[in-house]
Amino acid sequence: MWSELLQTHGYWVLALGCLLEGETVLLLAGLAAHRGLLDPAAVVAVAAVSGFAGDEFFFWLGRRHGAAVLARWPALASQSARLRALLTRWHEGVIIGVRFAYGLRVAGPVLLGTTAVPAWRFALLNALGAGLWAALVAALGWSFGAAAQALLGRLRHLEAWLFLTLLMLALLVALLRHLAARRRRGR
Repeated sequence: MWSELLQTHGYWVLALGCLLEGETVLLLAGLAAHRGLLDPAAVVAVAAVSGFAGDEFFFWLGRRHGAAVLARWPALASQSARLRALLTRWHEGVIIGVRFAYGLRVAGPVLLGTTAVPAWRFALLNALGAGLWAALVAALGWSFGAAAQALLGRLRHLEAWLFLTLLMLALLVALLRHLAARRRRGR
């Protein structure tokens, strides 16, 4: 049952998840690829394209509405000066690496959109970063699948429950992050 659902809906769920934060969804897709339920190359390709598209959207949101976004979220505005200082020292590294920084997966491209970084340069480095991110995180999921298989061995009948538990934990973490962010914004 789970395998049929995953094979039918796995790629579009992965694409939606990678438009935003995506690490948890991509880790689980890497695990599913290890189990033979998804194609590993397709997992990396879907994640890279979706991650790229999501960051492009947030970059252009910052480019077009940056002042309003920074006024609405003062915590984000406080990060702006720090990001600008980092950009002057490590321009390419910051653009490629922002997707790997906890808490900056969405905020980073918005902030980068408020800077003078040329759109073509951001797109080029964003594509490189998206490809690296997709390959590395999917490989971690694949490795987790290999380790779990070696560790669990004969407990294969618990696999569906383990996957469901990991999914529920991921949803719980996402919900707690969302609630904490709302609390910080003073809502």
